[in-house]
Amino acid sequence: ILNMIEIRGLSKSFKGRVVLEDINANFHQGKTNIVIGGSGTGKSVLLKCMIGILAPETGEVLYDGRDFLTAHSDVVKEIRREMGVLFQGGALFDSKSVLENVRFPLDTLTSQTLDEKNAQAMLCLQRVGLESAALLMPSEISGGMKKRVGIARAIVMNPKYLFCDEPNSGLDPKTSILIDALIKDITTEYKITTIVITHDMSSVIEIGDNVIFLHDTKKWWQGDNKSIITTDNPEVLSFVYASEFMKEVRASMLENRG
Repeated sequence: ILNMIEIRGLSKSFKGRVVLEDINANFHQGKTNIVIGGSGTGKSVLLKCMIGILAPETGEVLYDGRDFLTAHSDVVKEIRREMGVLFQGGALFDSKSVLENVRFPLDTLTSQTLDEKNAQAMLCLQRVGLESAALLMPSEISGGMKKRVGIARAIVMNPKYLFCDEPNSGLDPKTSILIDALIKDITTEYKITTIVITHDMSSVIEIGDNVIFLHDTKKWWQGDNKSIITTDNPEVLSFVYASEFMKEVRASMLENRG
């Protein structure tokens, strides 16, 4: 399969404390691949190992068969250019306009003319429904809009791989649903391999094509948003259905299937 990411035997520890142990996982193209788990289970650490911010002790991170961790610097650069990252909180530059924020990867990584870069950035802003906000500053837009600007910036280089770290943190439920739908649509439309780190269970149920559950340093469970409803795995159940509301949701879903 093209544009697939594969992790083999990945382990990471900090000062002797194991955070991830022998993780094996596949992330599929054109799918929303979601990584869930409790606080401190290594979700963000896994993401950082995958995009090269942290170096694991052991393991491979393969992008279409190319090992990102041991590849020649030219190949590493090539893979980096194929990545888009939506950081937690959006991570926009306060001193740059919305348009300049979206254009930033093009400014740093391409030799396009300013007109070409602005045109590409505007296309991405249109895609997330924010072309009218192009000249505003980050301080002038809402939290949900900032996330959408972050998504526009993450896709401006036409990435093959899109990483989203807690895209719904700090957002109200209605805006969260909009952001989920946007990530899902972009993933399908551009056939991107998307990895979403989240603890938002509605995201898992809504857009989880491929769900990986981390628990106790290990990959504990993998399936999709249908099988997470019917699973008998006690750790998955106690995590996903911790609230009474989610327990009721599961009960009614199972009832409807029966």
